[in-house]
Amino acid sequence: MPLTEELRQRLAAVVEPQLVRPLSDLGFIGAIGEHDGVTRITLALPIMHWPNLEIIEARLREIEPNLEIVPRAMNDEERLALRNFLRGAMQGSAGPGLHQHDQDAPPKFLDKLSTTRVLGISSGKGGVGKSSVTIHLAIALAAAGLQVGVLDADVYGFSLPKMLGATHDPIILGDTVIPTLAYGVRCLSMGYFVPDEQPVIWRGPMLHKAIEQLVTEAWWDQPDFLLIDMPPGTGDVALTLSEILPRIEMYVVTTPQAAAQRVAQRSAYAARKLKLAVRGVIENMSWFTGDDGQRYEIFGQGGGQRLADDLGITLLGQIPLEPSLREGGDVGLPIMVSHPDSETALAFRAIAERIVAQGPARVYRQELTLR
Repeated sequence: MPLTEELRQRLAAVVEPQLVRPLSDLGFIGAIGEHDGVTRITLALPIMHWPNLEIIEARLREIEPNLEIVPRAMNDEERLALRNFLRGAMQGSAGPGLHQHDQDAPPKFLDKLSTTRVLGISSGKGGVGKSSVTIHLAIALAAAGLQVGVLDADVYGFSLPKMLGATHDPIILGDTVIPTLAYGVRCLSMGYFVPDEQPVIWRGPMLHKAIEQLVTEAWWDQPDFLLIDMPPGTGDVALTLSEILPRIEMYVVTTPQAAAQRVAQRSAYAARKLKLAVRGVIENMSWFTGDDGQRYEIFGQGGGQRLADDLGITLLGQIPLEPSLREGGDVGLPIMVSHPDSETALAFRAIAERIVAQGPARVYRQELTLR
């Protein structure tokens, strides 16, 4: 295909999958020309091993099969221009740059009028599968065509990077972090920034600053859903998130066991004390289906429904025990991907559909309170 202005425009309009913007807007398009009868395009990338290079190349060659693609690393000026463009986009700027007085403005998705729904996936204790629920709900929402991000706020017990199977670390552009992308889900976690075996030993102020930066200085764009994997209990991180994300909707994960239900209840009561909307209960490890087709309720029954009744909210669904769920978490291949038609995957998909159908929690403005 001869090089024409139409071909140039089509190549420049290809959308980068992680940043969800045309290559030309991001400054990824370098020179486009003909060399010995072959169309050649230079790609300027923030780093040479850009995680989505193969996807970009494939999309470009869908337009021009014989295209010669020459990647190179951006220089400092180009990286700064990309950083400024992303900061402007985060804050709703229509232009490519960012005025100095807007440098500290919060991302647009935190605005009161934003359509982004922030879901806090919580529990009163560890070991109930909260992180697994977070990951699989996120993948289910992304598979439905929604833009989804996941923040691993379980700073002391981070596990999402391994469970999600993200093979690339986040990319740092000055003071802006580009989350990893796997199965259509953007993800950030402290697990990307410290060695897996290293404990995080921080006091409250350090935790607060770290969580604030992961929320406000990352390229979440303007997602439909941002899921927060909350730490167990009701400590510093929960308080910080309630301040940074006052519109957060809380979903409580429990098991059928009565003891787990009582502990999860405390998490819901804490959320209500912080004036956060508690929207639903998800019961995990509800039963195991044996080879004989029988259901075995290993951890008892009814805990999720009792918790929902006590709180006056909905039991959104029950997740069965399935070996593939645990195996996928160990190797970074979620069951939503490896066994999309399994009993467990269908349960996650149904819960995700119910969360979407609920719509956002009503936000009451203080000045409109009736006395």
